Amino acid sequence: MKSALFLLLIGALFSTQTDNFSKKRVEMVKNQIQSRGVKNAAVLDAMRKVPRHRFVPSDKVSDAYGDGPLPIGYGQTISQPYIVAYMTEIINPKPVHRVLEIGTGSGYQAAVLSEIVSEVYTIEIVDELSKQAASRLANLNYKNVHVKTADGYYGWKEHAPYDAIVVTAAAEHVPPSLIEQLKEGGKMIIPVGSPFMVQELMLIEKSKGKIRTSAKMPVRFVPFTRK
Repeated sequence: MKSALFLLLIGALFSTQTDNFSKKRVEMVKNQIQSRGVKNAAVLDAMRKVPRHRFVPSDKVSDAYGDGPLPIGYGQTISQPYIVAYMTEIINPKPVHRVLEIGTGSGYQAAVLSEIVSEVYTIEIVDELSKQAASRLANLNYKNVHVKTADGYYGWKEHAPYDAIVVTAAAEHVPPSLIEQLKEGGKMIIPVGSPFMVQELMLIEKSKGKIRTSAKMPVRFVPFTRK
């Protein structure tokens, strides 16, 4: 009897915590993301659905739905929720798309993308983070996310071309390999600028063999790490 009561109490506590996190995600989307102009319904739904608290260190869970980035170890961060939503919306993701992400980190951006597109290929140069993200994504049943430990500068040629590319680290220039692996009509979003300074979030579009670039907003990302 005591064992059954204990399990009921644990179940009730877990249910309460789950409901609380769900409410926090709804508030996050309303107050941090929609209020800043993100309108894509699929992106908003994904941001409400992905459990961001599962992608941060245990001592940062209480801050998981705050309006800012958080450290995840190894000098890396999980991006501000609004930035994740904005970068996802601007590539105009579709259910049939294959997307390449450079800079897996905790796996959060990949999880958000996986809720919308067909396949996500994500590269992380820090082996420990790559392994953690792959395990986390598998445990959360994100079956359409493929994680690779490598130097993201060269992309993932085996699965190219990609409908879109999302780069979550600041590069001093746009890697030529990524432009090559972008499909005709595709879009890439990448922060460009000097490390540890304010960078410019750039949208790269490939159309009729030509490349068009446009600056979207000032941002501050961790550096694009190379081997």
